[in-house]
Parts: sequence; structure tokens; C-alpha cells
Amino acid sequence: MLKGEARFGPEDAGPADSSRLILPGVPSDLTSAGVAAWVEPLIIDTYMPEPPDTLPAFLDNRVYQGSSGRVYPLPFHERISPDKVPHRWQAVHLENKWIRLVILPELGGRIHIAFDKVSGYDFFYRNNVIKPALVGLAGPWISGGVEFNWPQHHRPATFLPTDFEIEHEPGGAVTVWCSDHDPFTRMKGMHGIRVRPDSSVIEARVRLFNRTEETQTFLWWANVAAAVNDDYQSFFPTDVRYVADHAKRAVATFPQVDGRYYGVDYPSQKTAEVPDGDRLDWYRNIPVPTSYMVVSTEDDFFGGYDHGHHSGFVCVADRHLAPGKKQWTWGNAPFGHRWGANLTDSDGPYVELMAGAFTDNQPDFAFLAPGETKAFSQYWYPINGIGPVHQATTEASIRLDITPGENNTRAVIGVISTEVVVDASVVVVSDSGVTLFDTVATLEPSIAFVTECILDGVLDPASLTVRVSSGTRLLVAWNPRRTPDSRTSIPQAAVEPPPPETVGSIEQLFLTGQYLAQYRHATRRPEPYWEEALRRDPGDVRSNIALSERRHSAGDFITAEKLLRTAITRLTSQVSTPASGEAHYRLGIELIHQERDDEAEDSLSKAVWDAAWRVPAKLSLARIFLRAGRLGEAEKALSAILALDSDHLQAGNLHAIVLRRLDRSEEAARRISAVLALDPLDQWTRDLAGYTMTDDAPTLLDVALEYVAAGEFEQAMRVFDVADVAAQANALGQVNVGPLVRYHRAVLLERQGLTKEAESARLAAMSIDSTYCLASRLDDIAALRAAVASDPSDTLASLLLGNWYYDRRRFSDAVRCWRVAGGAMAERNLGIAAFNVLRDPVEARRHYDAATALAPDNAKLLFEADQLAARLGDSNEDRRVRLERRSDLVTSRDDLTVVFAGLLTSTGSPELALDLLKSRSFQPWEGGEGQVIAAWEDANLALARQSLDAENHL
Repeated sequence: MLKGEARFGPEDAGPADSSRLILPGVPSDLTSAGVAAWVEPLIIDTYMPEPPDTLPAFLDNRVYQGSSGRVYPLPFHERISPDKVPHRWQAVHLENKWIRLVILPELGGRIHIAFDKVSGYDFFYRNNVIKPALVGLAGPWISGGVEFNWPQHHRPATFLPTDFEIEHEPGGAVTVWCSDHDPFTRMKGMHGIRVRPDSSVIEARVRLFNRTEETQTFLWWANVAAAVNDDYQSFFPTDVRYVADHAKRAVATFPQVDGRYYGVDYPSQKTAEVPDGDRLDWYRNIPVPTSYMVVSTEDDFFGGYDHGHHSGFVCVADRHLAPGKKQWTWGNAPFGHRWGANLTDSDGPYVELMAGAFTDNQPDFAFLAPGETKAFSQYWYPINGIGPVHQATTEASIRLDITPGENNTRAVIGVISTEVVVDASVVVVSDSGVTLFDTVATLEPSIAFVTECILDGVLDPASLTVRVSSGTRLLVAWNPRRTPDSRTSIPQAAVEPPPPETVGSIEQLFLTGQYLAQYRHATRRPEPYWEEALRRDPGDVRSNIALSERRHSAGDFITAEKLLRTAITRLTSQVSTPASGEAHYRLGIELIHQERDDEAEDSLSKAVWDAAWRVPAKLSLARIFLRAGRLGEAEKALSAILALDSDHLQAGNLHAIVLRRLDRSEEAARRISAVLALDPLDQWTRDLAGYTMTDDAPTLLDVALEYVAAGEFEQAMRVFDVADVAAQANALGQVNVGPLVRYHRAVLLERQGLTKEAESARLAAMSIDSTYCLASRLDDIAALRAAVASDPSDTLASLLLGNWYYDRRRFSDAVRCWRVAGGAMAERNLGIAAFNVLRDPVEARRHYDAATALAPDNAKLLFEADQLAARLGDSNEDRRVRLERRSDLVTSRDDLTVVFAGLLTSTGSPELALDLLKSRSFQPWEGGEGQVIAAWEDANLALARQSLDAENHL
């Protein structure tokens, strides 16, 4: 029996009142499989999020993980159930001889368990409960395992389900694919967890596809949790000399910190009793919540090691594509321990060892061109018995400890392989090529090979190289690096960009705006920099194009067109063929959105001349040809795209549609099979193949709109029907697209001349539940505009349009729509706009009074109305009286409870404030922990002052 198997059974369940996640055994028909893969739900004690707030959250200035914390169109969770209940989670199990994995598709496709069967060690943090805290972008976030974060950190859909598929390869390897469309721009992200029968390596195969017509920004971080204690050490390549905070706001030396970092004086922690107290790589030394990211390294690995358990893991990824290496901790102090308790019942503290692709910092967004796929892999495997490693590949890890003596050098070599390697060669050579040590060993995963040798002479460690080989295949090699003589080249921390009017050059204005847009800056907008550039030079090409993109994303296609025509005038003032086709491509897109396909064709055809824009321009042209029935031209354009980019999912699907229309069904079937081989979870391809699609309504709406863009109206109507049904069973926290589906159906019916049927569809949209319904796609906006044009009294369409306009900072348009819409939500939104945009506090109060009158039992409205009252200068006594009238609502929310406690204290009742605060278990947001503490301190200080006043003789 392999060590540790008992952990899978009830004998390891712990005390009867504790939660212990029990893994089922391998099904009998899979026991002989090299990799056993099966679907079997797990019953896990779970603290479920309570339903999200029904009002849209306009968090346009919220800072989150160093970038924008806007959540629109996602609903916003503000409370987690305080009680755990057994919950049935769909789980995919993977197991070979060495490791056991559990993947939870319903929680963002995360790896929840990674267990080393040889050592009996969970090399990723195992959380035996699902206990979310308010850490995620939209609220609930859980610790443990591996969270795959994209297109920003943390994954916006981290508590939403993914689709999944199990792929079996001829050689016995198995990949569990998880896929979804991101909630913001509807890009498609997919990761596959791959395990081979002969290896202890976990491979994450990632495919990110931009299915939009615009260049998008994204980042990717795999967030790996590791259980920690005083013996846990994170290790990074030995050439890492500097680490940086988020956005490189601060830089520190590594592993010893020369000065202060996150306010901690690390050199002062170094004492005779704690000689390594200044090192950031030991969890025990970090007292406060702390992030650090590697600034640069020439190596591809990092990881963590528990010296008490003699076990850990290594992460390996090609640094040229995946340079990101980061540690995060809540800190080894009461504050951090309390956050750990918020996220688990009994599994203790953890650190996060994050691996980033196309990024080395957070936020450090990269770009995805329209239709582009980025594919890469990241790898992890367990290690045991050798300590933090000095070098690692996907084949093996190695550690070399050198102890010079008086006459010779003592070397201890530790090796861990990821496969069984018989007769592996372990050799130490000098820099002159002399073999100093040579032995043969059999290597196995998770079982350390450790050997000691005496090398003649006192040798400089940097003159030695240890190599581990199997025949002619080099598994891993390590040559100790010399310690740099000085640390004078410390990288500079980032600085805040200056105001636009003080920037010296037009180029720097453009670049500063690009930086703010690329990093999704929360409080600084790029437009003022580009507008300043155009004030100085109205024809500046770069700034005109950049501003056009922002206007496009706000649905202002006419302004975007004007900006692009200005850019093209400058580009073609001396030549008829500009160096870049971007402006012509973007102009074509603006014209398509204005239903001017003929003009768009001319512009897109010019963009095709530029290789950088050939693929997206040809895709848009192919759609124009399909809508016009010009099948031969469409087939030619799509064949050209696929010759240039065989990964293009939409081109492959459109090509299959064209081939079917041309009665070339066998070719169409081959094309569909080819796309499914690339991506078995592309839902449009699955529909073309006749397979079952997802039950995620927003994704089904995306598929239907793909058909609409191709002129496949009958197929679109069919998928609209499927999406309509799916929307009635939405996952908790997902956007409700039910009304939007019906508005889209109305547009399609109108195009076919079915006016009465279109009217019925719009009435049906207004008749169903619109809770959590928020528009996000430009196609959604077109459908809502069409609804309002057809029926100006359509209050739901006006409300949804206004919400979207406000999120896109089209404030006057939002106000106009909300005034038509009416109702509690519209009045509340008008109150927000009156105060934040119109700067009219009296009008703001009028709208909030109207909203609370229409929805008197909405606690969120009561909180916001009280916040407005505070800003308008209402006395604390008046605010207290108003809140006392609705004490039932006050005690239903953390924020109202804290505010009311503060009012009690300030109006002479601190003892009541303390009773109130003690009566509730608070759930603070990450970063908002101090509000409850401050209310508690204020009440206690007030009581102390009262006592001193009463005992004035003291």
C-alpha cells in the first residue's frame, strides 16, 4: 500500500464535529488505468454566499488588486451565510500512481486537492470546507488549491461554474478541460489539467481566445495555495535579488530585506535568536499582509517547501512566456490568523505562490488582438526530502549543498525526478571539464535520491556543475551562481504619472494614456491625456485611434468614426497606403455597427493589406459576405484566415457554415472535427456538431449572436430558445440574460418583417423576472435601443440602457433613460448621478426619498440614503432617529450596523453601540477590516470619557 492512502477514508475524518473532506476510492473499472479519471460529486461542508444585491454596483473608482474594481455587469455579493451545510459539488477526479487531484468545475474550474500519494502530503493547501470570504471582485472567494485567474486578478468568475470535458489521449494521458466566457468582455478562457500515467507532473494547458472585434487586455495568474507554518519556506531562483509590490510601487532586496517593506523594518527582526529574521522567504518572518513579485530571473522555476514535513512542490514554466513568480501572505500575526479563520474552519494558514503568464506583476496586463489565441502551459509537481531546490525542469529538480573543508570539498546532491528513470547518471564536473564525481542511480517521483561525495581540493562552488542525465537526455543541471559584489542596480519603483497639461510631449501623452488603459487604472482615466494630445495636434494618429476605441466601447460609433477618419486623413496625407491598417479596420467595425456594410467592406479590404490586421479584417468581411449570401467570397476569406491562423475558432465555425451552405457537408464535418480537436468546449462548435451545449445562459446568448452575425437567423432563433430556458435556472451570482434574450429575438423578428411577433417578444421581455439583468454586449445595447425606438414607453429597456450608459460614463444619456424608466432602481440611480455627476445634493435627496418610498424594505437603499444624509450635513441625532425606525433593516447589513453603532456613540449611547457590535459576527471586505474596529474603539473611548467625567476628582 502506498503511504498516505488512509487519508482517503473515514478513519482520517477527525473529530465528529469537524469537517473533513473524504475522497472516494477509484472506481473498480479504472483501477488498472494509468490515469484514472472520473466524475463523482463530493459532499463538502459549505458556507454558501447569500443572494447578491439586486441594485447595480457602479464601482467606477474602486481599487482592486492594484487595478479597477468595477464589477458591472456582475451582481455584487455582500454577505456569506454564517452557517455551513453539506453541499453537493460536481467534482472531477484524476489519479495515477503518484498523485491524486480533485477539480471543481462549479468553482471556476479550480484544482481543490493535489495529494502526493507517496509522501502522504497535500502539496497544495487542502481546505476541507468551502468557506468564502469577501475577497473576490464580486464578493465570494475561497482559499486552497489552485485558482486560475483571468482576465484579471482574482478571476471575476471565481465562484461561478465552468463547463468541463474529459479528454483521453492515445498514450494514456488525460486532460480535464474547463471553459467559460469572461463576464466583462465575453472572451473565452480555457484551462486543461493534464496528468500522464508515467509522471508526477500536473500540467495546466491554457488557451485564451479573444472572440471580440476589439483588442482586449488580460492577465493570467495561477494562484497556488500552500499550507504553512514556522517551517515553511518559499524558494525562488538564486539569481533573484529584488522583488516588487503591486504595480512596482515599492521594491525590496531579496531574500534578505535591506530596509523597510510594507512598513516592516526587516533588519530589526534579525537577532542572535532569530538570525534569519530579515528574510522574506520564511512565512514566520512576515507579520503583515504582504505581496512580492520577482523582478527578474534567468530561471523557469520556483516553489515552496515545508521543512517539518520534508515536502513541497515546484512550479516550472517557460519564463519567456510565463515570467510571473509571486508570493502573497495574510501575515503571521493575529490579523493574518483572523483572516485565515474567515476562510477555513480548521486547516490553518496558507501562502499563495502565484505563477503569471505574459506578466510579471499585478496589475501588468498584456494584449489579445481580435480573434487571437494565446496558448501556453504551466507545470507543478511534488518534491520530498531534498529541501528547496536550486534548479528545476519538468523532468527533475536538484539541490547541491557545498561545504569547503581544509583539504577538500564536501558535496551533498539531492535529486527528485518526475518519472521513473533507470540508470540515471549523476555527474559533477569542474569548469575545466574534469569529472569530479560520477554515479548511477534509479530515480522515482516523490522519492529523493540523496548522495554525498568528497571532491578533491577546496573548490569554488561556482566552478562546479552537477548534471543529471538519462542517456543523451539532460534532465536537469545546476551551476551555483556567484554572489553579486554589490546591490547598486536596484530597480526604480513606479511613480504616478503627471497631470496631462504638464506632460512634455505628445508621444508621452499617448503612452501615459495607453498605460492607464492597459492597466485598467481605477482612479485615473486615459482620455484626458489623449484629449490633451489632440488639443496640441488634432490630427495625431495614435490618440485619435485610442480615443475611438474608448468611444466604440461606449457604443458611440458616430464619434468613433469621426476620430478614425481624422486619423486616416493624416495617415494618407502623403501616401495612399499607410504602414498600419488599424485605422481602416476600426473604421470598418464602426460602419458595421451603423449597418453600413457596403462602406465597411471598402475600409476592411484596405486593412487586409496589413498583415497585422489581415485576420480580424477578413473575419469581418466574411461575416459581411455571409449576410449578403456571397458564399464564394466568404469561403475564400475564411480559408485565408485558417491558413494564417489555424487556431481561430470563429473562422473554423464560419467556414463549416459556408461549406454546409455550399452542400459540401463532408468538408464541413471535417472542419468541425478540427475545431473540436482544438477546443472541445467551444459551445458554437458543439452546437454545429449536434452536441449538447452548456447550460450557462450568457454563453448560449453569445452563441446565438454568433449565428446572427453570420446571417443564420433560423439557428439563432433556436439557440435563443435554449438560452431563454437556461436563464430561468441561473447559477448564483450569474447575470440574468432572460429579458435580453427576448429583446434580441425581437430584433431578429423585426429584420424578417414579423412586426407583430417582434412586439410580442418585447412584451415578453418586460413580463419576466429582470432581477440581476444587466446588459454588457454592444449587441445588447443595439437590441435595447431598438426596443426603445419601437416603444418609447418600454421602461425595462430604458432602465437597462441607462444602467449600461452610466457604467460607460455616458452620464447624460443614463439620466435621460432613467427618467423614462421610473421605479425604485431608476430613482436610486438618478440620486447617484445627481450627487456624483450633476453635483446637485438637493436633487439627489429628492430621488433617494422617492426610491425609499417605492422600496421601503430595501436595506441597501436605506444605507445609501443615510450616507447621502451624512454628506448633506444632517445631524447625527436625525440620522439616528431615522435608522432606529427601521432597526430590522439596520441589523440585516454589516455596513448599516457599523454606521448605526457610530451614531449611537456620537449621540451619547456608547454602551448601546457596544451591545450592538457584540451582537453580530461581521464579514469585512478585504481592505475594509478597520471600520468595525474603529467603531469598537470609538465606543470604548466614549465610555472611558464618561467614566472620567463621572469621577472628575481623578
